[in-house]
Amino acid sequence: MKKHITMLMFFMLLAVFGLQAQNKIVSGKIIDSSGELMPGVTIIQKGTANGTASDIDGKYSLSVSEGATLVFSFIGYSTIEKAVGSSNVLNITLQIDESELDEVVVIGYGTQKKSDLTGAVGSVGEKDLRDRPSASLSQNLSGRVQGVNVSVNSGRPGGRANIRIRGNTSVSIANDPLYVIDGVILHSAGLANGSTPIDYINPNDIASIEVLKDASATAIYGARGANGVILVSTKRGSKTGGTITYDGNFSIGTLPKKIPLLNSAEFLAAEDLAYQNAQKYDPNGWANGIYKDPKLKRTDPKLFDSNGNPLYDTDWQDESFQQAITQNHQLSLTGGNQDDSFGAYLGYRDEDGLMKESWMKRFSGRFVFDSKIKKWVTVGGGLSYNDQKESQVDPLGNGGIIAMRQVLEALPIIPVRYPDGSWAGNADYPGMEGGNNPLQVAKERIYLVNTQTVLGNIYANFFLAKGLELRSNVSTNIVNQRVDYYGGRNLNYIAKNQGGDASVSNDRLNSWQFENYLTYIKTINENHALNAMVGLSWQHVDRFNSTARAQNFQDDYFMFNNLGAGANAIQPQSGSVAYGLNSYFSRLNYTLKDKYLFTFTGRVDGSSKFGESNQYAFFPSAAFAWRASDENFLQNSSSISNLKFRSSIGMTGNSEITAYQALAGMGNYSVIFNNQREIGIGISRLANPNLRWEKTTQIDIGAELGLFQNKVMFEIDLYRKITDDMLLSAPVPSSSGYSVVSQNVGSMENTGIELGLNTVNFERNNFSWNTTFNFSYNKNEVLELAGGSDIFLGSTIVRKGESVGAFFGFVHEGTWNTSEESIAAQYNKRPGDIKYKDVNEDGVINDSDRVVIGKGIPDGFGTFANTFTFKNFELLVDIQYTYGNDVLFRSKHSAEDRTGIANSFKTILNAWTPENQDTNIAQIRPLTAGYNTNNDSDRVQDGSFVRGRNLMLSYNFLPQTLEKINVERMRAYVSVQNFFLTTKYAGYDPEVSTSGAAFDQGVDLYAYPKPRVFMLGVSITL
Repeated sequence: MKKHITMLMFFMLLAVFGLQAQNKIVSGKIIDSSGELMPGVTIIQKGTANGTASDIDGKYSLSVSEGATLVFSFIGYSTIEKAVGSSNVLNITLQIDESELDEVVVIGYGTQKKSDLTGAVGSVGEKDLRDRPSASLSQNLSGRVQGVNVSVNSGRPGGRANIRIRGNTSVSIANDPLYVIDGVILHSAGLANGSTPIDYINPNDIASIEVLKDASATAIYGARGANGVILVSTKRGSKTGGTITYDGNFSIGTLPKKIPLLNSAEFLAAEDLAYQNAQKYDPNGWANGIYKDPKLKRTDPKLFDSNGNPLYDTDWQDESFQQAITQNHQLSLTGGNQDDSFGAYLGYRDEDGLMKESWMKRFSGRFVFDSKIKKWVTVGGGLSYNDQKESQVDPLGNGGIIAMRQVLEALPIIPVRYPDGSWAGNADYPGMEGGNNPLQVAKERIYLVNTQTVLGNIYANFFLAKGLELRSNVSTNIVNQRVDYYGGRNLNYIAKNQGGDASVSNDRLNSWQFENYLTYIKTINENHALNAMVGLSWQHVDRFNSTARAQNFQDDYFMFNNLGAGANAIQPQSGSVAYGLNSYFSRLNYTLKDKYLFTFTGRVDGSSKFGESNQYAFFPSAAFAWRASDENFLQNSSSISNLKFRSSIGMTGNSEITAYQALAGMGNYSVIFNNQREIGIGISRLANPNLRWEKTTQIDIGAELGLFQNKVMFEIDLYRKITDDMLLSAPVPSSSGYSVVSQNVGSMENTGIELGLNTVNFERNNFSWNTTFNFSYNKNEVLELAGGSDIFLGSTIVRKGESVGAFFGFVHEGTWNTSEESIAAQYNKRPGDIKYKDVNEDGVINDSDRVVIGKGIPDGFGTFANTFTFKNFELLVDIQYTYGNDVLFRSKHSAEDRTGIANSFKTILNAWTPENQDTNIAQIRPLTAGYNTNNDSDRVQDGSFVRGRNLMLSYNFLPQTLEKINVERMRAYVSVQNFFLTTKYAGYDPEVSTSGAAFDQGVDLYAYPKPRVFMLGVSITL
């Protein structure tokens, strides 16, 4: 037995020595092209987890097997692979990575090297997306590309955002860009609470985003390219073997600031003061005894002690908002080789909102494959499914705004609940506007949005001959959305008078497209290069929605789950719409001597939405670029590494109106006949057979400059966009029997400049510092309106010579003081009243004195970001700024003007008194003595801001550390998003819009605040 053990040990020792004999120690030194030592370079034996990193002197040493290949990599430098060979010493020189110029970017119906682009295209890569984990594509894109203004308008989970590329181009229809996901064109449908299909894409599935901005880039999408195009490429399978990747993060969101509100003592004092001033502002009512001393009603033992002092002093912002906990988990399984690859992606996100009872849950799954089944054909495709459920407390309808409003207006003298567990509310204190407290509203007004989306495509690439390829693609996008609503039986101003109100709304949108295009690539005697593409496309969209509703329930048990329990069944509603597009498109790229670049694009679109004589339109573009750095006089320049000039002109369109607007519409009529309600059908909309596309003509001039081996990269664009034949449902004389008709009403102009700067500021001895700065300026102006008449939309006006969606109202000049009593009397005002400017000086303040008082569209915006790298640590400081925009703070309407019937902003403590006459706030008085509801310049505030958007510290673990736990890569990070905000705006956040209008940016009516988010995350690849 001992003999057998001895022999076994002998053979094991031989095997160990044999393995050692097959290994060798390789060492060397790594420098850059200027001879500087490079510490922190990652060295990995290809195909294994065996690796190391260079030390502070740029030296390394690694034990590898015979015949091994080493991979040397460092951020900002080209990766090098070197076979070990027979030598034990392998010195390496790394070169600056100029792949940014040779980077292949996605363009419409194809790809192109960035250096060959003639149009204005912005690109966001996977690393940039990874640096800012977020819940939606829009949040991921914010600040990444100059000329692209992303306004995240709400802080609720899944909150709505506006994306505007080079300004607004329309007055009433969609200003959103066209979204194309892996070649699938998304229908720009308005869904619940202003959301669109892009909001339901899992951002963790995205590999890159390209933004097409000028006409040369967007004309290939013709009738839908006027607002720019966003191309999204999702992650695919692996071509280098199997990998498993997990990305997860946990975060806590907190309220960054509170709006100062009255406490209990201040509220009661304001109520007393209002009573004292009632005789001045309503002498007749005072004489008739309609005003009672409020001290006499402070006797309820649930609210006051025996001396009339309040028992409670509730801070409703503390009670209503919470720490918002979020968890996000993403798992990917990929595999394959150069010919066949696949990927499976799973995601789960559970996000609480700042406002209690608001949350979002998202489940997502996606499968992709690509396979070269023959030398002449490759097939592939993908199928994704997202299931998202949201509890919203701030929908645009169904009383949703009341929950946010009551946070500001709930009385501080009432508690959330009384000791017996019953809810407290404003109505418990006599004479108040009797809204329920915000927590009761959030709890008993249910608004659940359930959305399921399917996005699928399958393609085949046929290689017909050398340089000739045919691609055929079939895709579909399906959106199912159900909104479950219930307003509780005890909620004032929501459903109390109806005995409870329940509804279920279903919305289904189906879209499919079939596209075929032929691409031919040819190089002739090295001086001429052609890339020609021609194709055709069909797309069909249909949509069906229905709503069932009931009221008057015996209790709140069933909510929306049993509409039959409601004693009052409301008339059901339903609707159906469908339209189709037929398109033909082509593009020719011609390159002369690899430095003179020409692009010609054309698309013919036909849509069933427009009149018979205007169903088809042609959208052409042309562009030229000159790579001056390739000329002989610059080729050997020691400073200029890239210089390119480009220009383009072209036309794009906007067709996103509701279908059938060119035709007369049928509608329902209700009449009383023989004391019974009867329903009839009749013409409800005028026909307009001349209805035609909105068309936008754009000119762009740009330049790109790279200095010192592209350590400094600068880009500038100047553009001018003119939109003609703007579409609008315009009002018509009531004598016609109709209210509106769809018309082409005028033209609009956007002019602007975009600047982008990327620099490598420092790079030596384990430390590097990179900066990204971009700036965008845009001026918007309405040039013409049909008939010259103003168009009033909500709180805004469309007027020739003004920015679209300008705020409209009176000019607030403070308050009348006692020395102006005689002048105030001429306007039927008293000292202490608000003073409005008599614009036309006719001695009367009326609608003729309303003027443009601000605009929500910013003049300029941009990003200033710095990345610092030290060894394996990386620190990102990302700052966002916007200037020249205003916010219409409509919340001031009730929070400053309705003193004594609800709580108020603390600013009313600065209201007019005989001792304090230099103030903008009118003297406090009861509601019935008259208060101001007008939009005026005092409600328009400067919305400029500087925001600390993201502060992130990450660490990439060393290969030798990960080898011990069989992990290929691992990265851990901590971040703070929205880490500071500098602004003069008095509301929660100046980046806001609570309106659903196409351009109504900057209106704040009880907006949902944005959280400050503290995040901890990890990414692991096996």
